Amino acid sequence: MKKVLVILAVVVLVAAVAGFAFFKRKPEVTYKTARVERGTIISTVSATGNLSAVITVQVGTQVSGTIQKLYVDYNSRVKKGQSIAEIDPALFRASVEQAQGNYLNAEANLMKAKVTLVDAERTLKRNNKLLADGIISQGDYDTADTAYQSARAALKAAEGSLAQTRGTLMQARTNLNYSIIRSPVDGVVISRAVDVGQTVAASFQTPTLFTIAQDLTKMQIEVSVDEADISRIMLDQNTTFTVDSYPEQSFRGKVVQIRSAPVINQNVVTYVVVVNVDNTDLKLKPGMTANVAVEVARRDDCLKLPPAALRFRPKGVGEEAKEKRPQAQPEPGKVPGARKGGDKGQRVYALRENKPVPVQIKTGIANNTGIELVEGALKEGDEIIIEQIGGDSKKKAGGSPMGRPF
Repeated sequence: MKKVLVILAVVVLVAAVAGFAFFKRKPEVTYKTARVERGTIISTVSATGNLSAVITVQVGTQVSGTIQKLYVDYNSRVKKGQSIAEIDPALFRASVEQAQGNYLNAEANLMKAKVTLVDAERTLKRNNKLLADGIISQGDYDTADTAYQSARAALKAAEGSLAQTRGTLMQARTNLNYSIIRSPVDGVVISRAVDVGQTVAASFQTPTLFTIAQDLTKMQIEVSVDEADISRIMLDQNTTFTVDSYPEQSFRGKVVQIRSAPVINQNVVTYVVVVNVDNTDLKLKPGMTANVAVEVARRDDCLKLPPAALRFRPKGVGEEAKEKRPQAQPEPGKVPGARKGGDKGQRVYALRENKPVPVQIKTGIANNTGIELVEGALKEGDEIIIEQIGGDSKKKAGGSPMGRPF
C-alpha cells in the first residue's frame, strides 16, 4: 500500500512540475510580413457629383396660349430652327388681320393728308399773287397760310400714325411667328413639361417647355469637394469615376474649372469642381451620380510600404522592454532617414533574424494600397512586419488558463 502511495506521489509531483513548466513557458511569437515593393502610387481626392450636359438650353415661349401640337418628345433629336411645338395661332392671326386693317387705314389717312397739303400749298401760292395785286386782303392771305400750316401738321400726324400701326402689325406678325416654338440649337430633348391642350402663360415669367442638351457626347460633372481637400485640386488634373449603372467600368475625365463660391450646407463648406467627360459611346446619362477620384499626386517607380506596417507595434513583455530602451539598438549608420532635432519621424519594424528591428523612415504620398518610402534604411524586397501572432501577454492573461495548444 505504501508503494502505491509513493508511486502516486511521484506521479503527482512529476505532473505538477510538468504543468508548471508548461504554463510558465515563453509564448511562441510569429510575425506576418510583407515585402517592400517598387511600383506606382497615385494619391487621390474622393468626391461625388452629378453628370450633366455641357450646354443645356431651356426652351420657353414668349406668348401665351394653348398648346395645339407637339412635334417632338423625350430623346428626340432636333436641329436648330426645327419646329418642336405650336400654340393655337387663331388669336394671333386675328391680331394680325386687325393690325393690317389699321395699317391700311393709316396709309389712306396719310394719302389724304398729302392731298390736303398739296391743295393748301396751291391755294397759298395763288393768294400770294392776289395779295401782291391787291385783289385780296391780308386776312384772306393769312387764312390760306394757316390752312397750309395745318395741312403740313396733319401730314406729320398721318405719318406718325402710319409708323405706329406698322409697328403694331410687325408685333402681331412676330407673335404669330412665336406661336410656333422652334429649337434654338442642335441637340436632344431630355425633358418635356407640356402636353397638347395645356395652356401656357408668359405674362410675368417665361415658362420652360422643353430642355434640350446640345451635345450628349460631351458631358460634365459638378463635383462637391470638401474644404479640407480643395487646396490639392488643380486645373487639368486627371480623374477617374464610376457610376452605379456600370459599377465594373471606370470612366476618365479632366478638371476644367474650380469655382471659388462656397456651398454651405449645415455648416459644412464645399466647393464645386467641374470635370469634363468624353461620352462618345453615350453610356452616361444626365443626372447620374458619379463617384469621382481626382488624381492629385503620382509617383512612378518608387518604393512602396503597406499601410499596415506603419500601424504595427510589437506586443509582449520582451518586445515592450526593447521599445523602452534607447534607440541605440539599430546601428546609427543604418538610419539615414531619421529626422534631426526633436522629431523622431516615422517607424516601421523589419524582420531580421526572426526579430523585429525598428527602422526610422520618412514617407511621401499614400493611398489605400501603399505608402511612398522617401527615406529610410530599407530596400526592395525587405520584409516588413505588419502583424504579430502570439506573444500578447495582455490577451493571454484574460484567456483560458490552458492557453492555446499551438
